[in-house]
Amino acid sequence: MSEQFPERIWGSRTNLLSRLASPFAATTVGSLVIRKLTPLDRKVLEHTGGKYTVLGPIGAPVILLTTVGRKSGQPRTTPLLYVHGGDTLYVIGSNFGRAHHPAWTANLLASPAAEVAIAGQHIPVAAALVTDEDRKQAIFERFEETTQAYTAYRNRTARDLRIFALTR
Repeated sequence: MSEQFPERIWGSRTNLLSRLASPFAATTVGSLVIRKLTPLDRKVLEHTGGKYTVLGPIGAPVILLTTVGRKSGQPRTTPLLYVHGGDTLYVIGSNFGRAHHPAWTANLLASPAAEVAIAGQHIPVAAALVTDEDRKQAIFERFEETTQAYTAYRNRTARDLRIFALTR
């Protein structure tokens, strides 16, 4: 077993703001608002080394994932919600339920070496696409526990949402 990943969640998933945020995020307008907040969230996460996020007050578990652009070869950094699995972090390419996969998923398929910023640490990781359907379903249910928006995202698109396991 590899070394455990740190966990940095601040705020609360049970406060009023959090209880309102989840159903809002599941709406089309809510998804748009979150997409517009992503550049600001990226800056906050970069500045704090993954300690703080715009979504922190609602208890959202967010990491910065840095991949290598498959076309450019340049680093590409994306804030993502994750599910903590001890020595594995899981991320999902929901892209807010849009019709196409997010670019970071294609980057990981082309080059699985990446880095996460979490709890003030920058940790090199290797990504593996989760392909076992039972395992994918179990992980997806954990994402749904985080926010009901993932149910809406899956229902908005006909594509299979890519789930990656990130390990040290």
